[in-house]
Amino acid sequence: MAAEGKVLKATFDRLRGVMAGHVERGDLPGLVMLVSRHGEVHADAVGRLAFEGSPMKCDSIFRITSMTKPVTAAAAMILVEEGKIGLDEPVDRWLSELANRKVLLRLDALVHQTVPARRAITLRDLLTFRCGYGIIPVFPERFPIQRAYAEAGLAPGPVFPSFPPEELIKRYGSLPMAFQPGEKWLYNGGSEILSVLIPRVAGVTLGEFLSERIFVPLGMKDTAFYAPKDQHHRFTTAYMYDSAARQLKVLDPPVTGRFSNPPVFENGAAGLVSTADDFNAFARMMLNGGSLGDVRVLSRDSVTLMTTNHIVADEKRESQLFLGTSRGWGFGLSVFTGLGDSFAAPGRFGWDGGYGTSWYSDPQAQLTGILLTQRVMDSPKPPPAFTDFWATLGEFAGG
Repeated sequence: MAAEGKVLKATFDRLRGVMAGHVERGDLPGLVMLVSRHGEVHADAVGRLAFEGSPMKCDSIFRITSMTKPVTAAAAMILVEEGKIGLDEPVDRWLSELANRKVLLRLDALVHQTVPARRAITLRDLLTFRCGYGIIPVFPERFPIQRAYAEAGLAPGPVFPSFPPEELIKRYGSLPMAFQPGEKWLYNGGSEILSVLIPRVAGVTLGEFLSERIFVPLGMKDTAFYAPKDQHHRFTTAYMYDSAARQLKVLDPPVTGRFSNPPVFENGAAGLVSTADDFNAFARMMLNGGSLGDVRVLSRDSVTLMTTNHIVADEKRESQLFLGTSRGWGFGLSVFTGLGDSFAAPGRFGWDGGYGTSWYSDPQAQLTGILLTQRVMDSPKPPPAFTDFWATLGEFAGG
C-alpha cells in the first residue's frame, strides 16, 4: 500500500501541473481537485474564486448542479428502504398531477396528437430517467414538444426552473409525455419530478430531508440548496462563454446570484452547492456500500441498485449525446458499461455538473476523483479540463 500511495501522490502532482495549465491559459479562473483512495486523500486548489477575486481554497464552495442528481436518488432510496414508497409503485398517489397521462403519437407529433399511457409512472421510471419526460437533445429545436417545454418554462439551459414545487409539477402535468413510461431514457425530467415527490412522501421539504438523512450524518456541512451569506466569501463566481464577445462572462455572482439565497424551488436535479471534501464524503459512502465510518445512510442493496446499469442501447438512442456508447444509467447517475471515454472502465459510476463539475468513483480500484470548476459547460461533450483530469487520473487507475 505504501508504494501504491507514492504512485498516487506522483499522479496527483502531475495532475496538479496539467490542471494549472488550464488556469494559466485563462480557460478557467480556478478549480479544486480531489483524489481519494483507501482513505488516502489528495486535494489542491488552483487559481482564484473569480478572475479578479480571492485565491481559491480547498474548501471553496461550488454550484455542483447535476451532481445533485445522485444525492436526490439516494434520498429516494432511503424512502424505499423505510417502506414509504415502492420502486415499482405508481407515483399517482402523491403526484395526482401526473395521473392518467397522455403520450405523444410520435416524437414529431403536435402536442395534442396523443394516445393514453399504457401504465402509470413509477418511482423506478423517475430514477432511471425512463418516465417519458426530459430533454429532447435536438438543437436547434424543431419538435412541437420542445416548444411546449420552452413555453412551460421547462426548456434546458443554464437557468433552471424557479417555480414553487406545486407550480412545477402542474406544468409537467400540462404536457404530454414524449414516450411511454419505461420506454426511453430522457435526461433531467425524472430528477425534477423527484424534487416534488420526495417532500410529499417524506412530509418535509427536500432540503430538510437531505440535511437530516444525508448531509448531517456524513458531515457535509457546506452542502445545501444555496450558499448562506456568512459563506459568500468562499463562494465561487460562475462564468459562461459568450461566443459573440469571445470571452467568459459572469453568469452567477456569489452575492447576488441565484444560488446565494434560499430558492423558491429546491431543485433535486441541479440545485446544490458543495465542496470537494463534502462531496467526497458522499462518494466514500457510495463506494463503501452505503456507510461511512459507523454511519449507515443506505443499505448495500440500495447502493448496488443505484450503481447498476438499468438501460439498454435502444433506450438511450435519442439521447446518445449525453451518455455516448460506453455509459448506461443507474439511479440518478451514469454507470460505465465499457471502454471508450477518459477514465472509462466497467462499473465506474458518477456524473458531471453543467456548471463545470465532475465526479466518478471506481469500485474496483476504490478510487474517487472530483473536479470542481466554475465555467459552465459549452456542450454535453466534456470540456478540455475534464478530459485532461480524467485522462491523467486514468493513467494511475489503469483506465
